[in-house]
Amino acid sequence: MSDDPVLRVEDLNVRFRRRNVDVPAVNDASFSLRRGETLTILGESGSGKSVSLKALMGLLPSYAEITGKIWLNGTEILGLPAAALAKLRGGAVSMIFQEPMAALDPVYTIGEQIAETIVQHEGVDRRTAMKRALDLLEQVKIPSAARRLKNYPHEMSGGMRQRAMIALALACSPSVLLADEPTTALDVTVQIQILLLLRQLQEEFGMAIVFVTHDVGAAAEISDRIAVMYAGRFVESGTSREIIRSPQHPYTQGLLSSTVHGGMRGTKLVTIPGTPPNLAELPPGCAFAPRCRYTTEACRRPDIPVTIAESGAMARCVRVAEPVFA
Repeated sequence: MSDDPVLRVEDLNVRFRRRNVDVPAVNDASFSLRRGETLTILGESGSGKSVSLKALMGLLPSYAEITGKIWLNGTEILGLPAAALAKLRGGAVSMIFQEPMAALDPVYTIGEQIAETIVQHEGVDRRTAMKRALDLLEQVKIPSAARRLKNYPHEMSGGMRQRAMIALALACSPSVLLADEPTTALDVTVQIQILLLLRQLQEEFGMAIVFVTHDVGAAAEISDRIAVMYAGRFVESGTSREIIRSPQHPYTQGLLSSTVHGGMRGTKLVTIPGTPPNLAELPPGCAFAPRCRYTTEACRRPDIPVTIAESGAMARCVRVAEPVFA
C-alpha cells in the first residue's frame, strides 16, 4: 500500500444557506486515504455522512456553500469547472448509492448504463464497452450475467441491483470508491455478501474506499480506520481495532452499546437517550452534551479540546482530555 494519499481532505465545511436558514452540515472534516485502504464514516442519520460524500463528488445543490481543500491523486478538485468535475465522476472517483433504484435509470438496461459510462470516459466503441460491462457483471458475481445485461433495474432483486450498481461504479477502475450506506436496504445475508464482495474487489482493483454507515457491525467488518461523526463533526477517529475495542468518546461508546449482537439474548438493550440535534440550532460547546451522561459545565464551553494519542487516534471530548471528569 502506497504511503501517498489518493484522497486528502482538509477542513471541509458544508453550509446550506437558503432564505433565512443557515445549516452547518459538515464542520472542519479532515482525513486522508491511501490506495487499498478503507475509511468508514460512522454515525446516526443526519450526522453529515452522506453530505460529506456528495461534497466530494460535487453533487450538492447550488445553495450549498463548500469550503476547504480536497485533493484527488494530488490534484485539488474543489472549485473545478463543472465539465472537469463531471469527467472525474465515474472515472477517478465513483460512488455507490444507498438505493440503487433511485440511482439506476429505469428506462435503460443494466448493460446499456454500464456501457455508456465506459464509452463516455474511455472513448471505446459500443461493442467493446458492452463486453466490458459483461465482464464487470461477472466480477460482481451476478448469476447468468449475459442475460442480466439485458435486464431493466425493476427486473432484478435488491441484492442484484446493488451488485449492478457496484459494477457501474467500477466501470472505469476508479482510484477512490465512495459507498453511501450500500447495505442499508438489504437483508442481513445479502449485506454480508455485499461487504465481502467489496473487500474482494478492493483487493483486485487496489482502490481506496470511503464507506458510510450507521451500522457498527458493517464498519467493523470492512474498515481499516473509522471516523465517528456527530452533528457534522468528527468526534473520534482511529483504527477499526481502537474504535471497536476501546472507544473514548461517550457517543462512540453509546453507538457500540446500543448495537444488537448474538450474545445479547435475554439482556436489556442500552440506547442513547434523546435525538440528534437540529443542525440549524446547535447547542454551545459539545453537540452531544444534551444526550451525554457525563456532561459537566465544561462541556458547554466553546472550543472543546481535541486529544490525539501516540497512535494518531483522536477524540474530541473534555472527559478524554481531562481525566478528572471521568
